[in-house]
Amino acid sequence: MFGLSMTVGIDLGTANTRVYVKGKGIVIREPTVIALDAETRKIMAVGKNARMMIGRTPGSILAVRPLKDGVIANYEMTEEMLRYFLNLTRSRRILMKPKVIVCIPSGVTGIHKRAILEAASEAGSRQTFLMEEPMAAAIGAGLNIWEPSGTMVVDIGGGTTDIAVISLGGIVTADSCTVGGDRFDEAIIRYVRQEHNLTIGERTAEDVKIQIGSVDPRANTGTAEIKGRDFVTGLPKSIDFSSGEVCRAISEPFYEIINNVKSVLERTPPELASDIVEKGIVCTGGGALLNGFTMLMSEEIRVPVHVAEDPMNCVIIGASKAFESPEIFRNSLVPGPKFM
Repeated sequence: MFGLSMTVGIDLGTANTRVYVKGKGIVIREPTVIALDAETRKIMAVGKNARMMIGRTPGSILAVRPLKDGVIANYEMTEEMLRYFLNLTRSRRILMKPKVIVCIPSGVTGIHKRAILEAASEAGSRQTFLMEEPMAAAIGAGLNIWEPSGTMVVDIGGGTTDIAVISLGGIVTADSCTVGGDRFDEAIIRYVRQEHNLTIGERTAEDVKIQIGSVDPRANTGTAEIKGRDFVTGLPKSIDFSSGEVCRAISEPFYEIINNVKSVLERTPPELASDIVEKGIVCTGGGALLNGFTMLMSEEIRVPVHVAEDPMNCVIIGASKAFESPEIFRNSLVPGPKFM
């Protein structure tokens, strides 16, 4: 389908970016963070190394996350980051610019689509195709999206949760809400400040979430020591933080996801809804790995809920399959303009 030119798939997530190169597989898995010299605009670090700089840089270095809630918040840095990743994938033997598939949240506006297309072209893409994340996630999870039966996928990413009911290769009903891993982190930061007068950073909140995070109040996944600055005295301070407190902290964004899933189900045609009751809902994305997430979702919605086999990589795996399948290419991708 793509001929002899180099082809690249990009899962441009709010928290993490994954890059697939045809013939090589997934070659990049990095946090969506970039650090630049504030004066020269020279790239200091990208990915893991840049993430370590967040909140710890002098004024001469900018370490930022260029995407927020699934869309571009800083166009210049998004372009620089894409250029960096594309340069890592390029072979000296291939002089032609690559064709690129970028996965995006469902329901993003035309303005945001245009911003992604322009950023990719400026970063070195010859032609960019857009693919909706829930469709890519369903394909990557190995679901049969072509049959005349309803399939529901919930992709919980860093900035957004994408929910879609798919049948006959198309999205029947979908929604995207700006609730994901970042909102969980923000909720933990807010809770720690309100209940313990302790100010912590987003990295600390994310580490606590991964280490002992749970949405099920019945679970006990232990405690973690967290360190920060006392909000009252301004001095360093550490506390023991329990999984129960994490659960209370993140309950609001969790139930916001549940309500959005219910909303999509309410708008789903009855025949497809009955298929979903029988087959269940498939969850992908890093949020699906939170302790108790699928079990509590199943109890709240009264529908079986399953986690995909490789939830973190479902979107990029789905994008990679578009390279091999003319049917996926024809029905699931939106092409942008060509650039020489």
